[in-house]
Amino acid sequence: MPVLASHRKPRAKVRTTTPAVGLTTAALASVTLLSTQSATAAPAEPKPAVEEVQKKVDALYRQAGTATQEYNRAKAASASQRTKVDTLLSDVAKRAEKINEARRALGSYAAAQYRNGGIAPAATFFLADNPQGYFDQSRLMDRATERQQKAVAEVRTQQATAAKKRAEAVKSLETLTETQATLASSKKDVQTKLTEARSLLSRLTAEEKARLAELERKKEAEAKEKAAKLAARQAAEAKERAEAEEKAREEAAKESGGGSGTGPGSGTGTDPGSGTGTDSGYAAKAEKVLAFARAQIGKPYVWGASGPSSYDCSGLTQAAWREAGVTLPRTTWDQVEVGTRVATSNLIPGDMVFFYDDISHVGIYKGDGMMIHAPKPGANVREESIYSMPIYGSVRPA
Repeated sequence: MPVLASHRKPRAKVRTTTPAVGLTTAALASVTLLSTQSATAAPAEPKPAVEEVQKKVDALYRQAGTATQEYNRAKAASASQRTKVDTLLSDVAKRAEKINEARRALGSYAAAQYRNGGIAPAATFFLADNPQGYFDQSRLMDRATERQQKAVAEVRTQQATAAKKRAEAVKSLETLTETQATLASSKKDVQTKLTEARSLLSRLTAEEKARLAELERKKEAEAKEKAAKLAARQAAEAKERAEAEEKAREEAAKESGGGSGTGPGSGTGTDPGSGTGTDSGYAAKAEKVLAFARAQIGKPYVWGASGPSSYDCSGLTQAAWREAGVTLPRTTWDQVEVGTRVATSNLIPGDMVFFYDDISHVGIYKGDGMMIHAPKPGANVREESIYSMPIYGSVRPA
C-alpha cells in the first residue's frame, strides 16, 4: 500500500536567543565585577584641610631651617679644614726642599771622599810631600767628617718631620672629604624639604590660598598682641625702677643734710655712673647692630647666605653684630653659647632671641616685643613679633 504523503505543515525553525542571553549575562557580570572592584579598591586619599597644609608647611620650613644650620656648620668646618690642609701641604713642600738641600750637602761630602781615593791614613802620611801639611789636612778632614755626620742627622730629622706632616695632611684631607660629604648631604636635605613645601602650596586652590593667608594674618595678630603686652609690662617695670631710684636718691639727700651734701652726692653720682656706662656701651653697640639690621629689611631670605644681598637667620645676626665689632660664630647652635643668657622679660634692644627646641632660628630684638630677622624661604628680612614662634631663650652677646 502506498505511503501517503504527510499533509502536516513543517514546523518553522525558531531562532534561538542564547547568544543574546549570553551577551546580557556577560554584561551583567562585567558590571558586577567593576562594582566589586570599586567597592574593594582603596578610597582616594582626602585632600588635607588648609590648616593641615599650614602645619605641614611650617614643619617643613622648620626642618629646612635645621638642615640649613647643619649646612652652615659644615661649610664653616670645610673652609677651616681647607685652610689647614693648604698650610700642611705648603709645609710638606718646604720640608721636601730642606731634605733636598741636606742631600746635596751629603753628595758633596761623598764626592770629596771619592776624590781622596779611600787611601789609608798611614799610606797617605808616607806619600805626602809635606808631613806637617798632612796633619793639618787630617784635622780639617776630621772636622769635615763631623759636618758630614750632622748633615746625615739633618736629613734623617727632616725626613721624619716630613713624613709626620704628610700623615697629618692625609688625615686632614680625609676629614675635609667627610665634611664636604656632610655639606652636600645637608644641602640636599634643605632642597628636599623646600621642594616638598612648595609642592604642597602649589596644589592649593585660590580660595584655599586666601584661607591660608587669613590664618597667617590671624597668627601674626596674636603674636603682635603678645608683643604689646610684653612692651607694656617692660614699660611699667622700667617706670617702677625709675621711681624707686628717684625715691632712694631723695631719701639719701635728706639723710645727708646740708653740710655733707657734697660727699654723698659724689657717691651717688659714681654708682649710677658706672652702671650707666656699662649700659651705654652695650646700647651704643646695639644701635649699630639695629641700624645695620634695619638697612637689610626687604632683602630675601636665602638659606646658607650671610650677605650682602641676602641672608639666612644666623647670617643676618652674624653680619649685624660684626658692624659693632663683635665676632659671632656662624650657626644658631654656636651663637646661643656666646654672651650672657637673658630672660624674655629682661630683653633690651640688640639681644638675640632664639626659637624652637632645636634652636634652629634667631632674630635681633629691637624693643617693644619686636625683632628683626630673616624668617624663611620665600620671605624677606622684616620686623616681627618675637611671639611668632616658640621662644627657646635669649642671649646678650656683648
